[in-house]
Amino acid sequence: MQTFHVSDMTCAGCAKAITGAVHDLDAAAKVDVDLDSKLVTVASSASAEAVADAMRDAGFTVTQH
Repeated sequence: MQTFHVSDMTCAGCAKAITGAVHDLDAAAKVDVDLDSKLVTVASSASAEAVADAMRDAGFTVTQH
């Protein structure tokens, strides 16, 4: 499991965009988004760096937590 802090994630639309970006990278990934804490937890065969890059490419500020 990989956990990321997404400081500029503010709404359900953001959560959907992040989930979509991760699924574009790994369709089988499990993505859990907690808007209140701004944390995204991902279970994926892709590396943490690749997952973070996918979320960044979608326009978000991401740090690994």
